[in-house]
Amino acid sequence: MITTNPFLFWRLALTLLIGLPAVAAGDCGTGVIPVSRIQGTGDHSSFAGQTVSVEGIITMDARQRGGFRGFYLQQADGETDNDPQTSEALFVYTHRTDGQHGDRVHVSGRVKEFHGLTELTDITSITRCGNGRLPEPVSVTLPWQDGEPPEHLENMRINVAGELTVINHYNLARYGELTLAAKPQTMATEILEPGPGAQSRHRWQAINRLLLDDGLGARNPRPIPWPGPQLSANNTVRTGDKVSGLTGILDFRFGAWRLQPQSTPAFSPANPRAPAPERPESATLRVVTLNLGNFFNGDGRGGGFPAARGARSATQFEQQKARLVAALTAPNPDIIAVTEMENDGYDGDSAIAELAGALGSHWRYVETSDNTGSDAIRTDLLYRSDRVVAEGSPSRLTTTPFDRRGRPPVTQVFRLIHSDRALRVVVPHLKSKACRGASGQNRDQDDGQGCYNHSREQATRAIIRWTNALPHPDGLSGTLITGDMNAYARETPLQLLEAAGFINAVRHIHGCTDTTCKHTSYSYHGRSGTLDYSLVSKRLLPRIVDARTWSINSDEPRALGYKGPVTVPTGQPWRSSDHNPVITDLSL
Repeated sequence: MITTNPFLFWRLALTLLIGLPAVAAGDCGTGVIPVSRIQGTGDHSSFAGQTVSVEGIITMDARQRGGFRGFYLQQADGETDNDPQTSEALFVYTHRTDGQHGDRVHVSGRVKEFHGLTELTDITSITRCGNGRLPEPVSVTLPWQDGEPPEHLENMRINVAGELTVINHYNLARYGELTLAAKPQTMATEILEPGPGAQSRHRWQAINRLLLDDGLGARNPRPIPWPGPQLSANNTVRTGDKVSGLTGILDFRFGAWRLQPQSTPAFSPANPRAPAPERPESATLRVVTLNLGNFFNGDGRGGGFPAARGARSATQFEQQKARLVAALTAPNPDIIAVTEMENDGYDGDSAIAELAGALGSHWRYVETSDNTGSDAIRTDLLYRSDRVVAEGSPSRLTTTPFDRRGRPPVTQVFRLIHSDRALRVVVPHLKSKACRGASGQNRDQDDGQGCYNHSREQATRAIIRWTNALPHPDGLSGTLITGDMNAYARETPLQLLEAAGFINAVRHIHGCTDTTCKHTSYSYHGRSGTLDYSLVSKRLLPRIVDARTWSINSDEPRALGYKGPVTVPTGQPWRSSDHNPVITDLSL
């Protein structure tokens, strides 16, 4: 029988409009507090610790094996408070199995702030109230509106307009994550001098990011989810690549805003792999500089693994060696400057002897006896004996601050065969920015340079004094300082070298701005920058034909490294280390 009561008629019409069932079940529709009130306008709920009841649509169910042990609940579109400063969704943490994706449910539990995520926990009841209609996703862009974190959209369905750029893939294999931003992010002190401005920029970059997650809380997801169908040796995702079609739940976990996708994103390569740069016709000498990423060869006879650093097995070491040989030989260099070589002497079983043998019969290495320091790693030089000769004795800086610690820089003069022109090469490797053991002036000074900048500054001053005091043989064209400075382009060590007359050759030829900074050597926490340099004396600058990096390593995910879970054909240069090689071409 059709009712003629107008009150009941309009109540039924309103119920259908907002997605409630025509007949409520159990507690449905009673004692409910709007989710937007619980979320509030701040980053913490004023209801934290209180037991409440809420009602809404299950927009994503994450209770599957390896999931987040709960589901995302959002108010129906017709029930919102129309306040853009409040979120309309919550995460419900529960082992209960009631309800599924698309259902309208009534939930009772305690409000909790879990590491910045507002959630409902200690669930006492979940009542299914019928079929719901998924709320329409909110369209968003990066950078976030007003440069502020999107707290007002926490746990809600969103759609990212346009495309984003991959800036970090460090945790791709471990957690199924990719970090995205509106455009590539460059280390602040690669462009700006250390200080408040650089730190402000660093913080802004950290805020304006979005992690593409895989909807799982499990480690080591297999297959590795991105890019689809799965990561492989020839199906990689490089920093700079673009991602579009990003629709899902805006989540906050482990200190980062994340998208838990509800559709498959589209990947498009925007930073393809490039072959080794060809030698310019006018270049008579090519120097390749590479941080080897801890090249340790065990006992040198196929055993002694796991080594103190680097490869954990003989099989891993052979893979590492083959990749490094491919990376070092493809550019066809005459001289190779390396850092992170095992500091194990120079006999036939040493790491450098093994690398020289793998490079080919023409390759020799510079031997500096026992003045290599107490560190597990050192700097070294190799050269093609059919193209250049090592002239005179090599030298290492072993006075303060390298007399008690650190990695003494090495220098050698090389002369082209059948030429009277020579080049001095100096290879430093300064203290890293890691803060372990830092004290006094070596602590992070909150200026963007990280820890141990004082040590790097003192070491740089010593290198400048030492280099200026070295003898000048006949026909010396100039000095090339090339190696891992562990400092970005505008930081104190590079400013000191510039003041001493050493020019950053890569930046001299290929500029770096906030919008275009392609020739970098390292990527850390989603920011690219230069740690490895080609620094030339003023006398040498007119003889520079080109100086560049070759982006074979820092742009590639570490999952493709020789320690990674993805099988890669032997002898490819990609991800042979975590630093890109620097290539310097000269006309002597």
